[in-house]
Amino acid sequence: MNDCLFCKIIDGEIPSKKVYENDFVYAFEDVDPQAPVHVLVVPKEHISGHDALKATDGELLKELHMAIQEIAKEQNLDNGYRVVINQGEEGGQTVNHLHFHLLGGKSLGWPPC
Repeated sequence: MNDCLFCKIIDGEIPSKKVYENDFVYAFEDVDPQAPVHVLVVPKEHISGHDALKATDGELLKELHMAIQEIAKEQNLDNGYRVVINQGEEGGQTVNHLHFHLLGGKSLGWPPC
């Protein structure tokens, strides 16, 4: 997608602080962190959001979750972390590209809103 912020970040058109990358996943520090560790984990393939996932995306979802585990280890989140997906405007999604927020580095309360 030519106008997608995250696609531009993945393509290197917009700079980011890369945390992790493989053939399927790109992860980078959030520019407005809500916790000491706040990493956005995104598929390299443009998928507009959680509702756009298909039954055939199982392997990609596995790659995303395994990347989250690896990043959490690298960031020393041994005491726990939170993974959040926002879907749609009322769900708080501000970029229409599927992404996971990995948050940690402090005790996270509940409910989050």
